[in-house]
Amino acid sequence: MVFKRRDKRSTMQVIADGVYPKGGWTRAFHYMKHRLRRLPGTPEFIARGVWAGVFTCFSPIYGMHFLIAAVIARAINGNLLAALLGTFFGNPLTYLPIGVVSLKTGHFLLGTEFEEGHKQSLAAKFANAGADLWYNFLALFTDATADWHGLSVFWDEVFFPYMVGGVLPGIATATVCYYLTVPVIRAYQKRRAARTRKKIAKAKAKAESFAARNTPPESEG
Repeated sequence: MVFKRRDKRSTMQVIADGVYPKGGWTRAFHYMKHRLRRLPGTPEFIARGVWAGVFTCFSPIYGMHFLIAAVIARAINGNLLAALLGTFFGNPLTYLPIGVVSLKTGHFLLGTEFEEGHKQSLAAKFANAGADLWYNFLALFTDATADWHGLSVFWDEVFFPYMVGGVLPGIATATVCYYLTVPVIRAYQKRRAARTRKKIAKAKAKAESFAARNTPPESEG
């Protein structure tokens, strides 16, 4: 496995690294860039995978981004591992601006608006939707009546506008990342190929030199 660790992390360590990776986000970014450049395939093949991963970050279906990115990468013939790496474009530092842009774009396209006021904040709508899910789950085993009001508000004002509004900025951002990735991967592959050829030539010259020194001279007739 590419990302298999020798030291198994605890659940709290996984959560902590997700919020703030060990060594900081700068180090995490350079690590992901290093892994990305070493992937096999043409620059375009790898960049299509990156496109799929970055585009997926604009989807409101959190927890399914890896799966969605893999499906999109397969559909556009992109590198699957690059798609998974591309989803790291979405992180605690970028999710807020991604969410704001997606929501505003979605409400603009749908001709609606996000009603934010007393007990109607974005956090409150997430909380009310979660409470509805839990309450209605318990209602399956009790005489309580299911209430979907919180989920209905969440769908109309958050989830659906987010899903619609994330398409255009997702395409734009993913396309920019595609065109940035292609020349970077191509330049890296050219340098790696040149280093490989240099090593092969050096090894060949060394072998020929060794053979020349150890070849006995031809006897004169």
